[in-house]
Amino acid sequence: MNIGEAAAAAGVSAKMTRHYESLGLLPKVPRTEAGYRQYDDASVHTLRFIRRARDLGFSIDEIAKLLGLWHNRRRASADVKRIALAHVADLQRRIDEMQAMQRTLAHLAHCCAGDARPDCPILDDLAGGRRE
Repeated sequence: MNIGEAAAAAGVSAKMTRHYESLGLLPKVPRTEAGYRQYDDASVHTLRFIRRARDLGFSIDEIAKLLGLWHNRRRASADVKRIALAHVADLQRRIDEMQAMQRTLAHLAHCCAGDARPDCPILDDLAGGRRE
């Protein structure tokens, strides 16, 4: 199948398909004499794997490691779990940081009168507590 058909079957764009191939996540695919890429079911399956991993927020480096483990039938599931748990910890750290931002902004918005006066604790905080 051509790149458009493979991309559609995997739920990614043709541009991302080329990008994943350029990064080495997707093995180089054979080309026709005219230079068109020809994808098989295995390529589509790999593209779906990559798309799902991206949907879960894995980085390109993590996906490369996961793909290597996926293709290695002698892998230890502990290696896969280690990558997943490290990603879970990173997601939790980012969630905690975003919740702290949300609490701070909610507090600042609560402290702001939101009227015609120029005083605004939100802007004061953004300016480092100084009034300009």
